[in-house]
This record gives sequence, structure tokens and C-alpha cells, in this order.
Amino acid sequence: MPTLATASHLRAVLAEVVDPEIPTVSILDMGMVGEIELDDAGLVEVEILPTFSGCPALPVIAENVRGRLAREPGVREVRVRFVFDPIWTSDRITDQGRTRLREFGIAPAPLVHGRALPMIHKQIVICPFCGSSNTAMENLFGPTPCRSIYRCSECRNPFERFKAL
Repeated sequence: MPTLATASHLRAVLAEVVDPEIPTVSILDMGMVGEIELDDAGLVEVEILPTFSGCPALPVIAENVRGRLAREPGVREVRVRFVFDPIWTSDRITDQGRTRLREFGIAPAPLVHGRALPMIHKQIVICPFCGSSNTAMENLFGPTPCRSIYRCSECRNPFERFKAL
């Protein structure tokens, strides 16, 4: 049997699995990958922290994780577990993930001292297109429960923003 990859290698490989709703950012950059366990028989168990408990993309994410990891030498079986402890929060998004979200036109929740600032606080939301802070929320409820809709008063573009969860 081929030598099984390490957990750190398998974690790195998951950078190739994109969020089905935002294909420019990986589940790794979104901070969705939790513990990865593997045994000598080739069984890999991966914890995924959903960004929202009712996310309709979860079956697709699980299948993509299984499919990608199954191509690694020595991997016989992949099990994906969705976990809610610890819960996913928007401060888990990596710096690269935040950059890719902005490039996609989604403003990530701002960080203050490494933590996402809850929406109850007055916040300046920066337009991902032109960088202006002259923006306004148009709708708290965006296309998914974890995003809101904003509009930039400078470039007039609408954009989504991740809620600080």
C-alpha cells in the first residue's frame, strides 16, 4: 500500500476545494476546515465547519472534499463530518481569503484586534470595487443568510458583505 500523506499535507490539498457559492475562495481560506484525522489503513476523517447551519452547498462541499482527498496516495476512504463546535465565525477567514472575497466583489467583515466586529457596532464598510467608505446597507438579508447587500455611493456598485458571525 502506498504511504499515506500527513494530515498537514491533506489540509494543504484542501486549498484546491473551492466554496461552491464563491468559486474564487477555497474552503481552507474560508476557515471551514477543522480537524483532519487519518489512520494507517487509509481512512481520513475531516471536520468541516459550515458558515451557516442551513447552507445548501454542504452536500457539494462534502463530495468535493471526498473526491479531492481520495486522489491522494494511500487514501482508501474519506469521511466528512460537519461540526458546529467550535462554530464557524467570519474571523476564521484567512488574509488570502479576505483578498479573494474582495476580488469577487464581497466585502468581508472587518477585523478589530483579530476578531470580526459584530454588526451591532457602527461600522465603516469599504467598497470592494473602488475602496470608498461611502457605502450603505440596502438589505440585511442577502442571497444567503451569511451575507448582506450594500451599495457604494461613489461607484454606485452593489456588493455583498459577509456578516460578522
